Amino acid sequence: MMTSTNRSKLAIYPGSFDPITHGHLSLVERATKLFDRVVVAVAASAGKEPFFTHDERIQLVRQSIDEKPYATQVEVIGFSGLLADLATELNAAAIIRGLRAISDFEYEFQMALMNRKLARTVETVFLMPALSWVYLSSTIVKDVATHGGDVSELVPAVVWQAMCDKIAARKT
Repeated sequence: MMTSTNRSKLAIYPGSFDPITHGHLSLVERATKLFDRVVVAVAASAGKEPFFTHDERIQLVRQSIDEKPYATQVEVIGFSGLLADLATELNAAAIIRGLRAISDFEYEFQMALMNRKLARTVETVFLMPALSWVYLSSTIVKDVATHGGDVSELVPAVVWQAMCDKIAARKT
């Protein structure tokens, strides 16, 4: 017979979320079914030219999750530095990483091995988004939106509005 413990299982889902998409939210939802708590950790570094600032990304992720049924299980934080250090600091059981295609696996596998080296007690759990979002990436969303395409069905409404506002501001 299994005995329960009082230790809550926490997972960290890190990313740049520039912007957060329905694919990301699919992974958050799946993670909440596997773990008691999920920390969505928005990385400060989002590449050379992020579409949204770090603070904007944190806010958009929070707003995107606030209305979801699983929102009470999720905390959104910003972070910089090593993910393994954050995982250790939060006493996380796992790091959640998304895989859309086999092409994602090599990089994600290398990162998982490095994180295991740095934080030996933290597992990496690979999850796939719902099939309807497998093709989706933040890079594609930004590219399509900045070239006038409609990505409103690929991101939460709050994100779509923020993208439209930012694109309009850049044109003036």
